[in-house]
Amino acid sequence: MTAPTFDGSFPHRWQAEILASRPLILPSRHFIYPTQAEEVERGALEVLIRPDEQIAPDVEEFDSGSRMHQGTASQTAEKLHSGSPLYQGTTSVVPKMRQNVRWALAPEESSSGSSRAEVFLATCALGFRDPAVPTGLWATPNPDEICAVSGGYAYIIDTTAPERFTMIPYRPVLEIRPVPEQGLLLFVGHHSILAWGASGQAWQSERLTSEGLTIASIKGHLLHGQGWDMMTDKEIPFALDLRTGIRVQRIDAGRQVSRNELNER
Repeated sequence: MTAPTFDGSFPHRWQAEILASRPLILPSRHFIYPTQAEEVERGALEVLIRPDEQIAPDVEEFDSGSRMHQGTASQTAEKLHSGSPLYQGTTSVVPKMRQNVRWALAPEESSSGSSRAEVFLATCALGFRDPAVPTGLWATPNPDEICAVSGGYAYIIDTTAPERFTMIPYRPVLEIRPVPEQGLLLFVGHHSILAWGASGQAWQSERLTSEGLTIASIKGHLLHGQGWDMMTDKEIPFALDLRTGIRVQRIDAGRQVSRNELNER
C-alpha cells in the first residue's frame, strides 16, 4: 500500500490523525466501519478524530527528514481524550513509522478550553492492499463529514454523530477528486463516477467505459475524461455535466454525438 494522504481542499470542523496501530488505551468512543465486516482489524485504517475543530484547508507533506512527534499512539489518544493541546497551532509532525503522511494544519487551542465534542476512534476496514488504490483522509463539502479511505474502501463519516456513515459502493474507489468550485467530492470507479455534495450523494454517472477511466480535465462545470471501449478496443473520450452527472457528449467512430442525439437513444 502507498503512504496515506490527506486532502483538505474543503473547510472542515474536525481534526484527525492516522495511527500506525490501534492505541493500547482506547478512547471512550470507538466505531468500526462497516459494522458487519469480518476480521476488520487486519490492515484496518485507525483514525483518531476530534469534531468541532475548525481546520485550515492547507496541507503540507513531510518526508523522512521531518521533525519527530514525541509519544506513542496510546499517549496521543490520551492527550486528545483529555482535551490537551497536541499540535500547538503548527503542522503536526510525523513519526518515522508514519513518514510521508499528509496532515491538516491544527488550530490554536481556543480560550474557552477543549473542544465541545468528544474524540473518537474510527476503525475502517481495509479493502485492497494494491498500491494502485488510495488510502487516506479527505475533507468533504460538508464541514462536519470526513472521508476515510482504506485500500480503496471509502467511508463518509458524520463526525458529529459517528454512528451515521455511508460506504461508497465502488469496490474499490480508484481515485478521489475534490472539485471545490462545484462543491463536489468525486469518487472514480472502474466504469463510472459518483459525486458527493454537502447534502450527500449528488449523482452517479451512467457506465462510461468498458473498463477503467481517466479524468483528463475539469473546466467549469464540465468534466472531460476517457476510457477503454471493448467493442472498438480504443480509448473513447467523454464529458460529464458536473451539475447533473449526465454525459453531454462523446465520440462514436470518430463522430461527435450531440446531447440531443444522446437523449433520443
